[in-house]
Amino acid sequence: MTIDGHLASQMLRGDAFDADCRSREVLVAITGKWSVLILVALGGGTMRFAELRRRVNGVSERMLAESLRQLARYRLIERRSFPVVPPHVEYTLTSLGHEAAGQLTRLTDWIEGNVTQLIADDPSQPQQTEVPSSNLSGD
Repeated sequence: MTIDGHLASQMLRGDAFDADCRSREVLVAITGKWSVLILVALGGGTMRFAELRRRVNGVSERMLAESLRQLARYRLIERRSFPVVPPHVEYTLTSLGHEAAGQLTRLTDWIEGNVTQLIADDPSQPQQTEVPSSNLSGD
């Protein structure tokens, strides 16, 4: 690959560690507390607003609506509105959304499977390991 080809590849891929890269903006949006749960919930299929609100227990209407708008802006979900009374709106994952939901589902499954190891009796106290002084470097 030429230098120009490598640079073009890097520009197309993004770098979430670069504060100015748009990929970080997307990362923050996708990994928000409610966004993760919404994407995982929609991995099970199309849902209406009220269904999502029940499934994502604890989210307010305002936060759910805001999170859905943000996920739609990044083309992870599709909002379908039907011209009926009362209004009927459905949310479904796009192909990109299915990919993201798959990754997030694996993460949430891992967390659920390891929750007792991840959360100690007193979660406010971080786990610390004593390092023998002989192993410390002179940095």
